[in-house]
Parts: sequence; structure tokens; C-alpha cells
Amino acid sequence: MFQPENIDWVAPYAYLIVLVGFAFFLFRIFENWYAGVMNKPLYRYVLIYKKLNKQEIEVLKKDFSFYNVLSKKEQRQFQHRIVTFISRKKFVGRQGLEVNSTMKLLIAATACMLSFGRKNYKYDLIDYILVYPDEFYSTANQARHKGEFNPRERALVLSWKHFEKGYKITDDNLNLGIHEFMHAMQLEALQSRDIDSVRFQKQFQNILKSLTKQDVRDKLNKTRYFRNYAFTNQYEFMAVLAEYFIESPNDFKEHFPELYKHTKQLLNFTFAGY
Repeated sequence: MFQPENIDWVAPYAYLIVLVGFAFFLFRIFENWYAGVMNKPLYRYVLIYKKLNKQEIEVLKKDFSFYNVLSKKEQRQFQHRIVTFISRKKFVGRQGLEVNSTMKLLIAATACMLSFGRKNYKYDLIDYILVYPDEFYSTANQARHKGEFNPRERALVLSWKHFEKGYKITDDNLNLGIHEFMHAMQLEALQSRDIDSVRFQKQFQNILKSLTKQDVRDKLNKTRYFRNYAFTNQYEFMAVLAEYFIESPNDFKEHFPELYKHTKQLLNFTFAGY
């Protein structure tokens, strides 16, 4: 049996480990401070190395307009996120529907678009993405749905017919994918304390405070700008707000600049002309 007589050589390594750990602790403090003061993460990427193939890129260029307004660097970042997202989720077709690679690509692109300004973009509360051909019957509330997020089953459920319509028509402020992924993002913000979740909650509270202002309430009642479903509850309001923000940013900003500002900070959209 080996019995070392002198292990003094271990001490420098132990000191180094302690110093590295302390430096990491200080970095986390600074990162949180920066995110709180600047309303954005200190950084969003460590490595970017995953790429889509040429066929997949052509699909994005043809069918997903958001991709075309990104810079070349941002497009590489977007591709990396899509590949990562697809690799972490299980896509399941329902009622005989086969979820092909293009469907996976476009669903992932929608998820990554909404989270593109965040450091955490992986939607950790979602393990399964269930895709129906059309509206489906939900056992959660015994009603027919076009989409839903089921946190208990860790599943996001979509009607492909309505999802497809949502991304193809880019200016009607109706986008099923954005709506449902925002529900998942909002619940994650309630359950987590990571930088993006803390920022989300801060800006969401600012949005709610804005809604208490009389001039904002008067304008909401007068213009009826947001569709009625937005006022079902605060969760639906945030989901609808995201749809309007992504699809009609200039119009949204003109009508409700304060709500627009807080939504932009919540999503950290500092690209693509937002």
C-alpha cells in the first residue's frame, strides 16, 4: 500500500481551488448586480458551435421571417440555439400526425425567437412537445384547445394547423407558438431565481404597475388595442403582449410606449430593429 510521507505538495492546489471558488462567487455577485442595474444579462453565450444544415437554413429563410432580419453573427447564434433546443426535447405527434424535421425546426425557431435575448433559452420546464393536427380535447379543463402548456406533464401542446397559421401570418398579432412558449417562460420565472427569471419578474411587475395608471387604462378602454382574451388574467395578458410585441413592434410602441419598453426589457430584445 502506498503511504506518502509528505503531502505538503497538496496545499498549493487546495489554495488554488479555494481562490477559484471565491473568484467564481464574486463573479456571480457582479453578474447579478449587472443584470439588475442594466436590465440585461452580462453575457448570453460561452460557446457557439452547433449549426443547421443547408436545407434547414433555407427553410428558415423561406418560412421564418425573423431569421432574415438578424445579422450574420446573430444567425449563427440562432442556429446554435435551435439545434440545442431540438436535441433536448421529445417531439410527439398525436392522432396519427408525424412530426417531421421541418415541423421540429419551426417550433424550435419560435421558442428560440422568444428567448433570443435571454441567457437561459432552453425552457427547462418542457420535456415534451405534443403536436396535434388541429384543435384537441384537453383533460385539464374538459375543453377543446389550440394549444396549452401543462407543467405537471412537462409538456407543451400545439395544434399544428394553428401553429402554422401563426408563424405564416406575421402581422395579425395571433401566434400560437409565441403565446404558449410565453406561458412556459412565465411559470419558469416564478419557480426559478436565475438572472433571466429575476429580470422577468421585475419587468412583469413594471408592466402590471403601468396598467394601474389611469391614462393607460383609459387608452386601453378607448382603443381596444389588445384583443379581449388578453384580459382573462395576468398570464394571458403577458402571452398576448408577447404576440403583439413580436409581430407589430412599431404599432405597439406607438400606442403604448411604456408597456413596449418594459416588454422589450423583459425579453432583452436589442436586435432585429426592436
